[in-house]
Amino acid sequence: MDPRCTMGLSNIFLVVSFLLSGVASLKIQAYFNETADLPCPFTNSQNLSLGELVVFWQNQEMSVLYELYLGKEKPDNVDPKYMGRTSFDWDNWTLRLHNIQIKDKGSYQCFIHHKKPKGLVSIYQMSSDLSVLANFSQPVMSISNITENLSRNLTCSSIQGYPEPKKMSFLLKTENSTIVYDGDMQKSQDNVTELYNVSISLSVSLPEATSNMTILCVLQTEPMKTQFFSSPYYIAPKDPPPPDYISWIATAAPALIIVCGIMIGCKQKKQQQQPGVSRECETIKMDREESEQIKKRVEIHVPKRSDEEIQCVVHSLKIPSDDKSATHF
Repeated sequence: MDPRCTMGLSNIFLVVSFLLSGVASLKIQAYFNETADLPCPFTNSQNLSLGELVVFWQNQEMSVLYELYLGKEKPDNVDPKYMGRTSFDWDNWTLRLHNIQIKDKGSYQCFIHHKKPKGLVSIYQMSSDLSVLANFSQPVMSISNITENLSRNLTCSSIQGYPEPKKMSFLLKTENSTIVYDGDMQKSQDNVTELYNVSISLSVSLPEATSNMTILCVLQTEPMKTQFFSSPYYIAPKDPPPPDYISWIATAAPALIIVCGIMIGCKQKKQQQQPGVSRECETIKMDREESEQIKKRVEIHVPKRSDEEIQCVVHSLKIPSDDKSATHF
C-alpha cells in the first residue's frame, strides 16, 4: 500500500473517532468463544463497486479489526490480536468477529469511504456496542446431614460465567409457600479468561416436613436477568411411628379379662344346667330297668304244674260243691 494512503487512512481514523462521539450505537450481544456480528448496513444508493470503496472497522482504541481497500483485503493496518479472527459478509455488509473473549467487549465503528481522484470521502459510518456473555454452569448443590436442631448445611456453586451475577440464594418450596434464604455470595475471577466462579454456603433451620418439600439453589445474572437452577433436592415427610403394641395390650388387657370371665361363667352355667336333664333321663331309665327285673323275678318264682295237676285242677272245678265224695288236695 502507498505510504501516503496509509497515513491518510490513519488520519481518517482519528477524525472519525471524534465525529462518532454523538452517533447512536447498535447494541450487540455475543457469547464467550462464539461469533459476534458487527453490522455496517450500507445501502449503496449510488451503486458504487467495491473497487471504488475503502471499508474498515476499528475498536474504541482505534485499533483496526479489518480493512477492505478498493475491493481487496489489506492486513497491513490490522491489529495482531484480530488477525485470523474476522470475516466479511459482502452481501450484508457485516464483519464477523470469531472466538469472542471477554476482552472484546466495547465499542466498534465501521467506516465506508469513496475513493476519488482528490482523496477519500466519507459516505457512511456506524457505531456498535458489544457486550459479551458467558453462561454459568448449572449450580451444584450439596446438603449435609440433619443436625439435632433440625438445621442443614447448604452449599451451592457455579463456574465459568460472565458478567458478575447479581445474587445467589436457596429456595424452600412447599405445597403452599416458598421461602427464600439469602447469603453472602463468594466470587472469584480468572485472570486470563475474566470469567467468574461463585458459591454460597448457609446453615438453615428447616421446618419439620409435614408434606413434600423441595430445596433449590438459584443463581440470578445480569443484564439478561437469567436464572439458573440447581437440581432439586426433595425431602419427604416422616413416616408415622409404628403402633405401640405394649400400650395397646396394657389398655386392652382389662377388657379381654372381663370378656374371658364372662365366657367362662356362661360355660360353667351351661354345664350345670345340662347334668340335671341327664339325671332325670337316667332315673327314668333305671325305673324301666328295675321294672323289667321285677317282672323277670316274678316269672322265675311261679312254679310250673304238670299236666296231671292241671287235669286234677280242672276236674275239681267240674265237681259240684255238695259232692262229698270228691277228693280234696
